[in-house]
Amino acid sequence: MNFPVYPEKHTLTALYGAADIVRYRKQIGRMPKLPNPDGILFCLERGLPWRLRWRIPVERVGGMNGDLFALKKPKGRVGIMTGFGGGSPMTVELAEEFAAMGVKRMILLTWGGLLQPGMQAGDVVIIDRAIRDEGTSYHYLPPDKYVHASPRLANALEAAIHARGGTCTRGTTWTTDAPYRETPEEIRQYQSEGVKTVEMESAGLFTIGQVRGLETVSVVVGMDSLAEFRWQVPDRLDGILKSLELVYAAALDVLKEA
Repeated sequence: MNFPVYPEKHTLTALYGAADIVRYRKQIGRMPKLPNPDGILFCLERGLPWRLRWRIPVERVGGMNGDLFALKKPKGRVGIMTGFGGGSPMTVELAEEFAAMGVKRMILLTWGGLLQPGMQAGDVVIIDRAIRDEGTSYHYLPPDKYVHASPRLANALEAAIHARGGTCTRGTTWTTDAPYRETPEEIRQYQSEGVKTVEMESAGLFTIGQVRGLETVSVVVGMDSLAEFRWQVPDRLDGILKSLELVYAAALDVLKEA
């Protein structure tokens, strides 16, 4: 038997879709209270919305395999999805459902491993494209090495980070499904290509952006480093937490104004 079993699956029609799930949620009264969603921030740091609620007021508006918050102003337009576990499969599932609810812009805030020497924990990288070393995107798109973010949304996010006094770079990420199977051979190759980070969600989100005609981008905050071919973690998390908070605020600035 050949694998994948259906190599042309991305051309086939699905049995049902996210719009059916959204209709069913409405039918049984399980829809979140987010009536006019324009933008969604996927936030892998699950405690961030509640921790910063005094600076950026939010309210919990429901649960979709995690906790969904909404900005109080503008009311009902910008949601923050957290506590969903991460990874491309769950990110794609939720992105599909948000798209069916009318969302047009999605930003992912995640943390990841740093691949290039000289990069430090807390460094912020806006992702322009993702290497598709995961399985989910191949159910939607023909085989290819990369899937791309929205240039306009990436530019807006970069400007918002700078406006808040932060620094960032732009680059490519390696999206994997298996965080405990990152090998020296892969890291050496991706270092030679200039790839900056490794994480688990960006390729999935960008795929939904391409297939559903949405604007998507991700931003990775460096958590650990694989650049020296060993796992290195910082002694303290202060710099990482500061970067997460800054990028969280900047991402919401973009979604409010987009």
